[in-house]
Amino acid sequence: MRIFGKARHRPSTDWRLATDRAFTLIGDGRYEDAGELLTRAADLEPWRSESWFNLALLHKFRHDWEQARTTGLRAVALLERAAGAPDWWNVGIAATALQDWPLARRAWQAYGLKVPTDAAGGTGTGEPLGMRLGSAAVRLSPEGESEVVWGRRLDPARIAVQSIPLPSSGRRWGEVVLHDGVPHGERTVSGGSRPAAFPVFDEIELWAPSPVPTWVVLLEAATESDREALEHLAAEAGFAAEDWSSSVRLLCRSCSESRMPSDEGDGTAPRHDPHDHSEPGQPGPLGHMTAGGGPDQVWTPERECGLAAPASLVRGLLDGWVADSPDTREWRDLEEVC
Repeated sequence: MRIFGKARHRPSTDWRLATDRAFTLIGDGRYEDAGELLTRAADLEPWRSESWFNLALLHKFRHDWEQARTTGLRAVALLERAAGAPDWWNVGIAATALQDWPLARRAWQAYGLKVPTDAAGGTGTGEPLGMRLGSAAVRLSPEGESEVVWGRRLDPARIAVQSIPLPSSGRRWGEVVLHDGVPHGERTVSGGSRPAAFPVFDEIELWAPSPVPTWVVLLEAATESDREALEHLAAEAGFAAEDWSSSVRLLCRSCSESRMPSDEGDGTAPRHDPHDHSEPGQPGPLGHMTAGGGPDQVWTPERECGLAAPASLVRGLLDGWVADSPDTREWRDLEEVC
């Protein structure tokens, strides 16, 4: 990875060599060694915004948010253009991580985004809520056994998770994750005259944990309507249920990080998923389809379901679901998994 950018004067050979080597080291995970080289580059040409942008980027990779904010502010102070610079986006991420809301607002506005006023109607010093950025997907643990889940964007750097992640991710429904600024893939969802496209962002770190535990339960649901009834019941209670048997699929990494449909097929013909290249013993990254999953060609009553609900509520929720249709519904083997 090389980040040089345009400048009024070409950088010196020593600056370019140090920077080029530093990003090679970053790619190898050698952040300390890369930091020494990028610091040297900044000492060589401190008037160059790229010197400080590169250092801010390194500190972001290291999750050193104080230093990311400091070096990011030095970078934007040297910018030659007013709006749209990625330097401001990195400042916004660092400020969000630190809950420095005045700076986060300033960063998003400088980048060119419209930020609503705060709850008091003033110029805005609080959390930048109400930006109406819609839904997106986020890749949890992008460097490991990654899992793509759906969520609601709170601002340009945070997503509230709305899928129920599998326990292997260590994440829960309702958690807020800090994410990177550049999408790494895309999901398209059919509907209407044109499919809707949603970006896939990479998680940086957990921003706010959820107190709601994740449970796995085996259901006997005679029909899809029975399954959907549990999802609706959980949602009405303010929590969530997700049929993992339908909603989760294994993908190869290249497909996970590309533009791809989230649901495929219209339910009238057998569905072949060209993105699922997993083999027994060699699973790929995980992906959650849209809410409720895709259509099942042959319905199987036994379903593995994820539930996000408090311990005091979860059994009553399942019992109430069965009570509404005892001849077509049953549950067993409830277990808290995250």
